[in-house]
Amino acid sequence: MTLKKALLAATILATPVAASAQPVTGLYVGAGAGVNWISNPEKWDISGSAAPGNFGLTNNTTITNAGKANFHTGWAGVGSLALPAGPLLGGLLVQGPGWRWVFWANVPVVLLAALVAAPVVHPDVAHIGSGTGLRRLDVVGTLLAALTLAALVLGVIRAGRAGLDGGVSVAVVVGGLALLGFLLAERRAPSPMLPLGLFRRPAFSTANAVAGAMNLGTLGLLFLLTMFLQVVQHRSALAAGVAVLPLFVPLALLAPVAGRVAARTGPAAPMVAGLLLAAVGVGLLATWSVSSAYADLVPALLAWGVGIAVLTPAVVAASVAAAPADRSGLASGVNNTARQAGGAVGIAVYGAVAGQPSGSYAHFLAGLHVTGLATAALYVAAAAVTVCSRTGW
Repeated sequence: MTLKKALLAATILATPVAASAQPVTGLYVGAGAGVNWISNPEKWDISGSAAPGNFGLTNNTTITNAGKANFHTGWAGVGSLALPAGPLLGGLLVQGPGWRWVFWANVPVVLLAALVAAPVVHPDVAHIGSGTGLRRLDVVGTLLAALTLAALVLGVIRAGRAGLDGGVSVAVVVGGLALLGFLLAERRAPSPMLPLGLFRRPAFSTANAVAGAMNLGTLGLLFLLTMFLQVVQHRSALAAGVAVLPLFVPLALLAPVAGRVAARTGPAAPMVAGLLLAAVGVGLLATWSVSSAYADLVPALLAWGVGIAVLTPAVVAASVAAAPADRSGLASGVNNTARQAGGAVGIAVYGAVAGQPSGSYAHFLAGLHVTGLATAALYVAAAAVTVCSRTGW
């Protein structure tokens, strides 16, 4: 087997292993209604670390359009197969050995993914398309980016719990200074983690803004959804995991098809269709109440899930397509970072808006309704921006 074929096979095998950690951790956040606000799946989730490398490497090894179409299909399909299993496994862990095991479960996941990938990832891969050899790690940029995001998320969470106190002010100042330092460091770094020049390409900026908006809304609402199912409607963690299957199953079934369509026809149309359909689904959350029957919840979950299934592979493909060919790995990494950062901010903001469900749940339900409608508006706006930027793909 050639290096290219072995690398592609290892990536496909490692993807569902890494992806399985994300929905499991996501369910923990729902169970975390009893574990308080420190639960943040994006902060603890390790599955995202596999995404930039596997997409960039395989994009470099699948040169033809047909090869890229096959990879986009395989990447979306195999990764999505893990999603329906995650909530069920998470529910079993929470109800069984306890919520801490959700995090311990990630350890063998990472080790297995590393064992699968290590034998076939050759150092020469780093030279593919670069023409300049290995690039140095941007330590300063990485640390400042992490500090910026951590300060922002901490400030939002604290503001939601304690109001605009001194702690929030400190977080804002630290985050602002870290962001300024990050931008300056990236302008001067010989091998920047995030080359700012890429954002002069409207299509690249749009793809990553849409990716961030997608996860901001979806993970923010998923945080509220699990609390709604478990606290407001008194389901167990396992029952809540079963209840969200209409949201995750479409990802496993439709993402492969959407990946092939995006690779062959361009990502713009799937992105717009996915955003609008997801907007319908999240908008329907505004109709939910304490006494809503499960049959009333399913249409929203299905529309939301189908929309995200169509959107996800398309938005990653859009980011890669908008970047220079020798920067495909970087482009997929930026897109993944945009999604992770959007999700972290979304969980913090949506949690601060809705608060903890208690009493008659009126305040929490009002927050759920407002954030659902706001997310729908955000997705419609993202679809409009995508239409305006489609010529860059």
